[in-house]
Amino acid sequence: MIDRLMTQLSELPPESTQQAVGYPSVFLLVTLGALVPVVPTGAVVSSAAVVAFHQTAPLSMLYVFLVASFAAFLGDISLYWLGRRGVGSKNGSRWLAAIRRHAPPDRLEQAQTKLREHGVTVLVLSRLVPAGRIPVMLACLLGDWPLRRFARGDVPACLAWAATYQLIGVLGGSLFDEAWEGVLAAVVLTLVLSGAPALWRRLRRPGGDESPGSAGRPT
Repeated sequence: MIDRLMTQLSELPPESTQQAVGYPSVFLLVTLGALVPVVPTGAVVSSAAVVAFHQTAPLSMLYVFLVASFAAFLGDISLYWLGRRGVGSKNGSRWLAAIRRHAPPDRLEQAQTKLREHGVTVLVLSRLVPAGRIPVMLACLLGDWPLRRFARGDVPACLAWAATYQLIGVLGGSLFDEAWEGVLAAVVLTLVLSGAPALWRRLRRPGGDESPGSAGRPT
């Protein structure tokens, strides 16, 4: 069966082969990155958008947007569900502990204040702010938001996030004739945007000290 599949893939046009491999890869990486915030998912989406920009298939960009949005939503909902199980358990859970590790106390307090003042709007914006997603998610968990309420806010958040990083990829792809050059530019730009807030906070602290776990992480 595997030999037959490989033969079929080798007979596909190059763009079809890229799509057959690329879309599942984007889905898996973005979902994994939402569950375990160490994968630079923004860079994944931007890179996929560059490749789609250089393809002739008319719906490539739309497919990247849909796959990235759905994968981000699925990862967020899964992580939130696992976190709620920890909140409701007397002994907590390793997932809730992991979420807490990625949400320093100062960022959590700030997220809780903004969530009380602005509600779902903060959840939508949290995915666009580097390292902003996890503190707001933990604030929702501690505020006892039901899964359905969190999901309603997370849908526009994931759509806006996918559109933003796809736009970064399109801008990078439009500057270069070769797709790999655009991918490199998009990855560098995404990483710079993700790391700039953490660097700025570090520079503002006296002596450059930073509390453990407050470094920015890719979203």
